[in-house]
Amino acid sequence: MCTRVIWPDAAGSVVVGRNMDYHRDLGTNLWKLPRGVARDDGVKGELSWTAKYGSVVATAFDLISVDGINEAGLSGHILWLAESTYEPRDESRPALSQAVWLQYFLDNYATVAEAVAWIEENDAQVVQLTDPSSGEVPAIHLALDDATGDSAIIEYLDGKAHIHHGREYLVMTNSPPFDQQLQLVEQWQGLGGDKPLPGSTLATDRFARALYYVGRLEQPASQVDAIAAMFSVIRNAAQPFREPDPGKPEASQTIWQVVADLTNKRYVFESTTRPNIVWVDLDDLDFSEGSPTTKLDLLSKLALEGGIAGNVSDKFEEGTLTFLTLSMVEAAKAGAKA
Repeated sequence: MCTRVIWPDAAGSVVVGRNMDYHRDLGTNLWKLPRGVARDDGVKGELSWTAKYGSVVATAFDLISVDGINEAGLSGHILWLAESTYEPRDESRPALSQAVWLQYFLDNYATVAEAVAWIEENDAQVVQLTDPSSGEVPAIHLALDDATGDSAIIEYLDGKAHIHHGREYLVMTNSPPFDQQLQLVEQWQGLGGDKPLPGSTLATDRFARALYYVGRLEQPASQVDAIAAMFSVIRNAAQPFREPDPGKPEASQTIWQVVADLTNKRYVFESTTRPNIVWVDLDDLDFSEGSPTTKLDLLSKLALEGGIAGNVSDKFEEGTLTFLTLSMVEAAKAGAKA
């Protein structure tokens, strides 16, 4: 499920792109989340916080933040990793549900280094949730990047966070875990080996192509050029409309793509099933404490003939975003049994 690529030296800007690949529509909308909102871990409420930074996020079913950027220029991206293992809840460790894992960092930190330090200092645990509508149990990893060009890949293996932190970590896809991806990529021409650059939709092949092409981008003359260049890389790693591989929801078509300029705070969204590209300039949004949570309804507006296009910063409407919690999952299971 997905490819994420960061370009840390785009003529003075940091630009990141990602594909969302999945076997069904995720009901994605964009949300503007202000400062000052109280949230908790979605597990037992033992970890709670008040958002220090406002953010723009893309959601799945309006229940989980799967991509986004905050007003300080920290960005995050949830991707599928089948090998993820979270282990049973350990009451001695702070926990975050999968639904707010990304949102916690967007709410609280300006840089990747700050986020990584919190994980390492607190031995934080991620708690797996079951999708109440489908019964799927997500297995995910997280990429973080910021306006300094820093990058981190966070994966949970055997219940512990495995962190790859550094500006050199430009690409993340899916299986296998990241340390193995780094070894496998060295076999390809231009990346250390002598084999021709691969062309399939396998996560390892997408990883190689994305790393190869982002390293060969010309310096852009403008922000539009930089965003277009990043789109060219992630489109090369996109998956065409297809039958998903059995038992592999990540081996599916690309349903939408995002490119974000972390330096100038522009967030660009493109659906692969609707004709128009939309973007949000964070400087045009009111993130002040007490301002409303607002939503750009991509499901209805982009489905209309002609849809919406261009800068949509003024088209968000007031709404309520409720993140999926462990208690909601348990209630859904109880209802199904009844």
